[in-house]
Amino acid sequence: MSERALRSFLAMLAAERGAAKNTLDAYRRDLAHYLEAIVPETAETVAVARIRAYLQDLAAEGFKPATLARRLSSIRQFHGFLYTEAMRPDDPTVTLEGPKRGSSLPKVISIDDVTRLLDQARSEAGKPGLSAHARLAALRLQAMIELLYATGLRVSELVALPAQSIRPDREGLIVRGKGNKERLVLITGAAREAVSQYRAAMKPGAASRFLFPAASELGHVPRQVFARELKRLAGTAGIRADLLSPHVLRHAFATHLLQNGADLRIVQQLLGHADIATTQIYTHVLDERARAMVRDLHPLNDRPE
Repeated sequence: MSERALRSFLAMLAAERGAAKNTLDAYRRDLAHYLEAIVPETAETVAVARIRAYLQDLAAEGFKPATLARRLSSIRQFHGFLYTEAMRPDDPTVTLEGPKRGSSLPKVISIDDVTRLLDQARSEAGKPGLSAHARLAALRLQAMIELLYATGLRVSELVALPAQSIRPDREGLIVRGKGNKERLVLITGAAREAVSQYRAAMKPGAASRFLFPAASELGHVPRQVFARELKRLAGTAGIRADLLSPHVLRHAFATHLLQNGADLRIVQQLLGHADIATTQIYTHVLDERARAMVRDLHPLNDRPE
């Protein structure tokens, strides 16, 4: 019964909430582990004490609070679904409390670092003596980085952009993001030019429904491949690879806009955040930087008390 209930829950997430494949896979992994751990009980019969014991076992195994919170969220949503669909008469998770997590600020790199990264990408794409295949790969990487920093797209949105999403007759592009919601994002001239150079290097007649096609199961460049190439480029540019990821460039897009006076509501729309509280985390980054600047640079900070 539990397996059938899990399939029904995942089908609901896909149909009613527009959950993406990666999201569904994450729910499936979390809940399959949970259902296996509570055997011989099932989701329809398990008591709150057994669920609490399961979470305590995960904590004892060294799972981080963020992972525990995600597991609990999956379990809560699953049991809420079972209750709503009358698959069990109660929801045993309503009294469960999640692990306390300290708020963490997103990683952000400086404008200078982004400039170095983009300069390195342009340098590699323009290097003489490259084969046609190597030049196309370098131009593709340059176009993806320019686009990501110019728009603040999620990496899943970037790699799956349709081939016709960027057109000469449009200033921006329509992105289909989380929850299948659409939003308009604008594109810088540099990003548009990088995409144009990349397209010009493609083989004539090479058709794909994706802007960044690849010989993968998905039909486009996988997120992991782009993330790996980004870290390699960062190292070549003299930037610590562990400080850079596609998501860090998204953070940089938002923080640098706010740093230069952009309106928080506009940044929220560009990022596709449903709640402005999510966007406000970037103002905290700026607050932290301001405090550090005063602490480290104010001339009176060295004055003895």
